[in-house]
Amino acid sequence: MKQNRISGAPAGWMVVIAWLAAAISGYTGLGGFVYESLEGIAGDMIPLWPRVLFGVLVLMAVVLTLWWALRLTRSSSEAGEATDASARRKFLTGGAALTGGALGVAGATAAKMAPWMQVTVPAIFVTTEHTSDDPKDAWKGARIKQYRQLGRTGLQVSDISAGTTRIHNNAEPVRFLNTLLDRGVNYLDASPDYAPQSEQIIRDAIAGRDRSSLVIATKFCHSNGHVRHGSSVETYMQVMESAVERLGAGYVDVAHVHACDTVERLMDENLHEAFDRLREKGVVRHLGVTTHTPNLEEVANAAIDSGRFDVMMLAYHHGAWPMQQAIIERAAQSGVGIVAMKTLKGAKHQGLADFRNESDSYTQAAFKWVMSNPGVSNLVISFHNDQHADEYLFASGKPLTESDVAVLGKYDQLIAGSHCFQHCGDCLSGCSESLPIHDVLRYRMYFEDYGDQKQAMQYYAKLEKNASSCISCDAPCTVACPRGVLVRQRMIGAHEMLTMT
Repeated sequence: MKQNRISGAPAGWMVVIAWLAAAISGYTGLGGFVYESLEGIAGDMIPLWPRVLFGVLVLMAVVLTLWWALRLTRSSSEAGEATDASARRKFLTGGAALTGGALGVAGATAAKMAPWMQVTVPAIFVTTEHTSDDPKDAWKGARIKQYRQLGRTGLQVSDISAGTTRIHNNAEPVRFLNTLLDRGVNYLDASPDYAPQSEQIIRDAIAGRDRSSLVIATKFCHSNGHVRHGSSVETYMQVMESAVERLGAGYVDVAHVHACDTVERLMDENLHEAFDRLREKGVVRHLGVTTHTPNLEEVANAAIDSGRFDVMMLAYHHGAWPMQQAIIERAAQSGVGIVAMKTLKGAKHQGLADFRNESDSYTQAAFKWVMSNPGVSNLVISFHNDQHADEYLFASGKPLTESDVAVLGKYDQLIAGSHCFQHCGDCLSGCSESLPIHDVLRYRMYFEDYGDQKQAMQYYAKLEKNASSCISCDAPCTVACPRGVLVRQRMIGAHEMLTMT
């Protein structure tokens, strides 16, 4: 009995159209969602309906394909074709259509990720070049040679200490961290927001070790950033107690107010009440603060004057902002320990090939410059591999030489016009849009020089204002930089990098 049916050809075109619609939706819906999520946009800020539409269209395409394949099989049977051969052929045809459609949708979705792949794949395999073509034999097995007192805490810390931001990039991170500990590194810096994996690595590495021989610092942070000003006492306490549990350390030697940019946040009453209660419980021992903002001077001096802070972690490198020297001297007089970070001044290792023969290592010269200041207790640096352990630790306890100073001078020439000090703030008053220029240029540094492309883009996406407005602006910030940084050009370049436009 004949029934009115849509002919085979039109039905096939319906399947094609359905899968095409699903592919387009995959690109804009699912692909767009993943893309924006990777770029750092919060999930609740991304519309739900494109993803729902994508799911509906894919389901419709699958149903239409199965219906079409089933109908082809039935029509062959009605035409009297050989049942087995026909059924097999039509089954394969339907399967091929289903597979091809699914691959098309997946390809369209992945196409949206293409810009991300261009930056993420290199990031996965990023390597930090050394300033020497081959590691020197003298560096091999280098150990810590000097320990200094961390201000009034009484703690003795290795002059070169381990930041754990990138230690998870090592193929054997626990083994590698144990190597550093075995060679005398005893100060470990962690943070739940930018390297949550590091806490488990530290936990596994210190298991069975004498806890009293280690100094562990972490931050008042959630996994997605620092605890905001005005948070409850309970929130501050919960964050730190959770960190201690994840670290498996029993207690934390230094709990930092992280990336502090205002005196108001520094002196948050709830923070200080929480710290006092945590110290009474034996969860933390000393209070610290980290800062490298345009308000560094104000925040650092307020921390010293308060008498509440035992440790400060400051961005500090050769040719540093002059006021930093005065801050470090004041801190030393007050018994506040100084932990130096950002010691490599942009870390443009790859640009040092032209004068490798004049010094063993730029990093060693930079470390020796930092530690030549008696007010600095130690410096924190991210180690990547065993070669870094050899190279970096070889600088421990060594004095700064004239050849080191010459290398540092050449490095300054190399980065002239590109490096932002991040805390002078001279350009900010000239910005009509009140952009966080220091943050934007810092995230560009993470992207270009550190190999942290994903993290840089996520940080950039979270800014309330970004550099898109710089494209059509000609404000005086460009001429405001005392170091000759071409602010507008670098801001536009940062926006293009960090949004892949």
